Amino acid sequence: MPNKQQTKAVPSSIGLIILGIIFIAANLRTPLTSVGPLVSLIRDNVHISNTLAGLITTVPLLAFALLSPLVPKLGRRYGVERIILIALIFLTIGIVIRSLSGAANLYIGTAILGFAIAVCNVLLPSIIKRDFPNKIGSMTGVYSISMSLCGAIASGMSVPLAVNAGLKWQGALGIWGILSFVSILCWLPQLRNQKKQTATTSQQMAGNDVNVWRSPLAWQVTLFMGIQSMVFYVLIAWLPEILKQQGIDSNQSGWYLSIMQLALLPFTFIVPVIAGRMSNQRLLVVITTILLLTGTLGLLYGSSDMILLWIIILGIGGGFAFSLSMMFFGLRTENAHQAAELSGMAQSIGYLLAAVGPALIGYLHDVTNSWNLPLFILLGASVLLLLFGIGAARNRFVGSRNSYELPRKGQ
Repeated sequence: MPNKQQTKAVPSSIGLIILGIIFIAANLRTPLTSVGPLVSLIRDNVHISNTLAGLITTVPLLAFALLSPLVPKLGRRYGVERIILIALIFLTIGIVIRSLSGAANLYIGTAILGFAIAVCNVLLPSIIKRDFPNKIGSMTGVYSISMSLCGAIASGMSVPLAVNAGLKWQGALGIWGILSFVSILCWLPQLRNQKKQTATTSQQMAGNDVNVWRSPLAWQVTLFMGIQSMVFYVLIAWLPEILKQQGIDSNQSGWYLSIMQLALLPFTFIVPVIAGRMSNQRLLVVITTILLLTGTLGLLYGSSDMILLWIIILGIGGGFAFSLSMMFFGLRTENAHQAAELSGMAQSIGYLLAAVGPALIGYLHDVTNSWNLPLFILLGASVLLLLFGIGAARNRFVGSRNSYELPRKGQ
């Protein structure tokens, strides 16, 4: 059972914590989704190849994969609040550096903001587990929808800001530094309780450590997170091209990609709330798989007149999958430290798959000159999501005996 003595937010500070979580979440996708529509402008201005332009998206994902396992230890040693504040400062610095002229600044700034986002990605679920142990579903929904909504807005505003407003690509990317700076101001009040919370947390964690890398349940959560990340980023990278092969022009395929992202928004809030009220989440995992299979099969064999329907179904399925992966960090752990460790492990593997997935799918398309095999790969990924999701949805904890200990001789 979860530790009933977990630290909870002081009532007078709950509003400030929620505000801080919302603003931090708003920064987790905007620096990334604002890049895609501007890639051609950046490439032509900086004079880089398509391969190097693709690295602008890949570098942050690799930063997530490299740093995520280390973040829980930093949070435990120096305090979660302090580490998040430092990450927000570096995020702002990274955004500013990326917006300066020159290819070197572009990649240095991108790497810095990638590491900063990795820290916040890992520690936010632990903050929610610690301060809102009885409202994990609703709080996960709040930060998920903030992240997804702001990410979609950033994607849609990039070209208008760069071209119509005359900010060029540098200004269109740099303007999001204002949002990260405001987030710093919103998070500063949390440092007042840093010392007290760190001491309390250390007492709670004593004798309650687990090695999540040895937990079968943690690996199921991790692979669920990884596969859903890969599917999402593959669709973000290649859906417009997949639709072009079916006779849809570039402008319309771009709008379809936006519609897919908008379709998942309501479910990033609804699904966590529902999941938090269920004894296990297996039904939601099954629904997720059915949605992803239906949408992908629709792209493969469905009528071109129903493309919009398949896109919306894929978006809803992606919303289910992402929300469940975020929920598992809190539901499958007994305390905030375990939540951070599981989050770090899952996001490390998850974003590594997310970084490799689009390149692999692109390679398969180049080899076969068709999108059929890549779509079959997505079908297989959806089935694997079901298999790992059923295990991750069990009402167990990574630190409990029946899920943590590996089989011993004679067992």
